[in-house]
Amino acid sequence: MKKLKLLTDIEESYTELRYKTSWPTKGQLIKSAIIVMIASIIIAAIIYCMDQVVDNLMHFIYGLR
Repeated sequence: MKKLKLLTDIEESYTELRYKTSWPTKGQLIKSAIIVMIASIIIAAIIYCMDQVVDNLMHFIYGLR
C-alpha cells in the first residue's frame, strides 16, 4: 500500500533531524543565547537613543514644549 506523501515527508524530516543534524552542546547553546541577549540589549539601546534624539529635535523645531 502506498503511503501518503505527508507521512513520507514527516518520516524523512524526523530521520534527518535525528541522525543528520548536528545539535549544539549545552555550553554552546548557553553562549549563543547570551550573545543574542547582549546584542538585543545593545540594539535596543541604540534605537532608544536615536528615538530620543529625533524626539528632542522635533520638539526643538516645532517648539512643542
